Order: sequence, then C-alpha cells, then structure tokens
Amino acid sequence: MEEEQLRSILKCVRCGTCRSVCPIFEELGWESYSTRGRMMIAKGISEGMGLDEDIIDCINTCTTCGMCEEMCPAGAVPPDVFEKIRHELVESGADTKAQQELRENTLSTGNPMNEKGSRLGWLREKRDVPEHAENVYFVGCLGSYRYQDTVLKTYDLISGLDVTILPDEVCCGSPLLRTGSDAGELIEYNVRQMEEAGVHTIIASCAGCYNVLRNEYPEKFRVVHITEFLAENLDKLGLKRLDIIVTYHDPCHLGRANRIFDAPRKLISAVCELREMKTSKENARCCGGGGGVRKGYPELSRALTQKRVAEVPEGVDYIVTCCPLCRTNLEPFCSVPVIDLLDLLEIAKDQNTI
Repeated sequence: MEEEQLRSILKCVRCGTCRSVCPIFEELGWESYSTRGRMMIAKGISEGMGLDEDIIDCINTCTTCGMCEEMCPAGAVPPDVFEKIRHELVESGADTKAQQELRENTLSTGNPMNEKGSRLGWLREKRDVPEHAENVYFVGCLGSYRYQDTVLKTYDLISGLDVTILPDEVCCGSPLLRTGSDAGELIEYNVRQMEEAGVHTIIASCAGCYNVLRNEYPEKFRVVHITEFLAENLDKLGLKRLDIIVTYHDPCHLGRANRIFDAPRKLISAVCELREMKTSKENARCCGGGGGVRKGYPELSRALTQKRVAEVPEGVDYIVTCCPLCRTNLEPFCSVPVIDLLDLLEIAKDQNTI
C-alpha cells in the first residue's frame, strides 16, 4: 500500500457514517460490504491477511461512487484505498474472470467492449478535421461504438472552435484503473497523439473519461468537460427554448469526484425546465455501473439502477445525463427516454425531437 492510502485507512475511525450512504451495503446488508467493513479488510490485506473469494468480492463490489468520501467526517478517501487494493490483488494474481476479460479486451482492441471495427465509424461523412488544433475532443469507447449519433452531434457542435480528434484514439484507461489493472500503455499512446497534434486542451464528454484525463494524464493538458466548454460558449450555440421538462442524473465521476454540478444545469436551464431527482448533486445516487460492478456483478448493478430510476420525478419528458455508462445502465429500466445532454442541446438547436 502507498503511504497516502495507508493514512486514509488510519483516518477511518469506524464511526459508521458511511454505512448510511453506501449503496452496496444498503442492498446487501453485510458489514463486510459496507465502506467501514471494506476499510478493515483493506487494512488486513495490507498486513498480509489471507484471501478467499468472499474477501475479493467485498473489495470488488464497490462502485467507487464516492458517497462515503463525501460523508466521511474524518476525511478518509475509501475509493482510492479500494482501487489500490484491487491493484494489489490483480498484481498478485487474485483477479477475477471479469477483470481479466476487461483487461484483455481493452489492451487488445483499445476498448473494453472488444469492438474490432473502426473507432471513427461515427464520422460517417467527410469532415475537415485539422491535424493540429488547440483543442481535442476525446470521444471515449461507448461514444465511439454505442452512441455514435450523439458523438457526431457533439463534434459538429464544437468543430468550428479549433477542435480536432485523435486519429487513433484508444480507451482512456478508466475501466482498467477502476478495476485494479495498469493503464500506462493506453495513456502513453493517447498522450503521444495529443503531443503530435499540438493540443493544449482536452474536451471530454464521458464522465469516466473526464475523471481519468483530468487526474491521471499529464498536467500540461487542460482538461474540460464538454458541458463546461459549451457553457463558456453558450451565446454561440444558437439554442432555442423548448416546452419540455427534464430531470438530470449526476454521474458520480463527474459530480462528486470532480464537482461539476453547475455547467450541466446551466445548459439545461437555458433550453427547458429542469426538475431535480430526489437526490442530486453531491448526494445523487449512483446508477450502479461504475467500478467494474456492471461487468462483474450485473445483478447487483441492476438493483442499484432500479433504485436510482425510482427517484425520477413525475411528469418529465426526458432523463438527461452526461455519462454514456449511466445512460446504458438507466435506459432498460426507464419509462421515459434517457438521453445525453448533447442530444437535448441538438433538439434545442434544430427544434426537432430525437
């Protein structure tokens, strides 16, 4: 364990505040699946405690949503501790089949879904993409392969603002880092392309990508979320008011982890009425997809998703979010459409429905 994580473990005073907010403990009810229990397990592992399947599951079922960190009166940072412990488990060969598959897919194809097609398939018609630019739009894996219409709308919206794209983008590294594997190879490959393009600012539209780009990539790059970038240029977007009501789901790794709450709401409020969910901003429920839980524990992930969907207010026309993984998780359980914030802005620009 690194010194920083050991200090975080020692900060934990076992008060149990985290038990009241941990979505996994709420669902499973066992102390070992609460943040406090995991911190005790992490301490044990760091001191050489033996492993079994139950201990590994306890560590790997954390979604890294950050609710425990948000509420901790002692200032501990449990998500960092659990990610570090996961890394130690993976290094020792105690990784799960789901973790192995995620790592092998991502390193061999450049994306965790094991898609082998062109990552630039969303760029259907020829665009005059500059080789060098001040800004680069980092598309992300789910955007490149699952939400191509949204990605194309996003690029077309910002392409006139000195923005390029990487010619051979690969996964940002988030799925590997969250589940205990090394992402250095992916990061170096992306950084090299950014340097060749003369990029100074990285624009990310995926919450997970943004979190990694901001906190794991070289500090010489300025990293902004697409909502921040658009909020700064709101008067240039030509948006019109819509007679609809939407609610907004705060992605954990955009909101709690990086405190981006206002920019998405500024954009939404500029085009329609926003009706908040039961929990929002720093208190927003996790969708259940993060930290490898959707991949490794799909039934548990599904239970968390259904609880989040239950918080959608009555009478909304759309659920809006800024994370493609949250969107993927929420869509099957919602009676109203789940869309990306950029899809909403496109409606406001063209005055058409999706």
